[in-house]
Amino acid sequence: MDGARGRAREYVVEADGGSRGNPGPAGYGAVVLDAATGETLVEAAEYLGVVTNNVAEYRGLLAGLRAARELDPDAGVHVRMDSKLVVEQMSGRWKIKHPDMKPLATEAARVFPPGRVTYEWIPRAQNKHADRLANEAMDAGARGEQWSPSDSTAELDTATDAVPTTSDTSDADVRAARTVASPGWGPPDMGAPATFVLLRHGETPLTPQKRFSGSGGSDPSLSPVGREQAEKVAASLARRGTVEAIVASPLARTRETAGIVAARLGLEVAVDEGLRETDFGAWEGLTFGEVRERYPDDLDAWLASPEAEPTGGGESFAATGARIAATRDKLVAAHAGRTVLLVSHVTPIKTFLRLALGAPPESLFRMELSAASLSAVAYYADGGASVRLFNETSHLR
Repeated sequence: MDGARGRAREYVVEADGGSRGNPGPAGYGAVVLDAATGETLVEAAEYLGVVTNNVAEYRGLLAGLRAARELDPDAGVHVRMDSKLVVEQMSGRWKIKHPDMKPLATEAARVFPPGRVTYEWIPRAQNKHADRLANEAMDAGARGEQWSPSDSTAELDTATDAVPTTSDTSDADVRAARTVASPGWGPPDMGAPATFVLLRHGETPLTPQKRFSGSGGSDPSLSPVGREQAEKVAASLARRGTVEAIVASPLARTRETAGIVAARLGLEVAVDEGLRETDFGAWEGLTFGEVRERYPDDLDAWLASPEAEPTGGGESFAATGARIAATRDKLVAAHAGRTVLLVSHVTPIKTFLRLALGAPPESLFRMELSAASLSAVAYYADGGASVRLFNETSHLR
């Protein structure tokens, strides 16, 4: 390089792609950052029509690399993506078998000379800027429009969305569902998924009466029946021998259930606030019929919209969805390749399943989840999710 030009610049490229259906309507997002300052230099996004999730990810990589080359063809580039598949294939550690991805990978490798680009896998939670751009492109495509940089809020949103406000929880919830909506048909060289075994706590005195029992109520402990259920599920999990860690909601009934299982498996229990039950406000301790009688208008609104809160300022299902999505991303990153038992409640567990399936919020009302039941979801390195088990109760018989 000409010494008069000084040292070549260093860029960070963050890229992502998504497909709503896999294959389905797809788009990519890419951002080029100054490696020294973190300043956003270029944003790129495009609606692609109907392609697969992995093809969209490769298209995002290509767009990011090309944008960096336009800024400085002599630059060094560090690519950060949450697609384990793309990172491992472009790093040369995994073979590229899919015919749609081979030419894209070859094209990406030619943008800069060999050795000028390095790759790093990052958790999805750290790739929000590119993810937002990809979703903006898909949203624009759904409207029959092309994405425009002037309309983008990805950079601003990424800086401020650690805690969604009431006004934006619906969009956050939709985005959360899209991040894991692709089927879990990953290639065999993708590595072991993070598998969450989802255990609903055992019965409390309120459970047989079907009373609202969330995180804002009396925090009941297990009943004798509930403790017996926990012992039975502990024995079943001990026979399977696959659980490597246990994480529980902070409420008494989940910590007690988790403690019984942990004692049988010889594991410690970690507590995560994100796994708590929804706060049902003034409905805590009431039956559905009692709520219908006392707060009919509020109940109708709650049944009609995930944005509606229970009477008295409880937590909406949209807010619960955003909380669970953030907890999921954190735990997937912390437990990649491991099987983890999450001891939680009806709404959080249904939400894990709903997000994995890409199902609408109203699906929460169409799932039955028994006390001390087991469900399971596997999360793959490319962001795909696969529901493996739902409401299993054979261990209680």
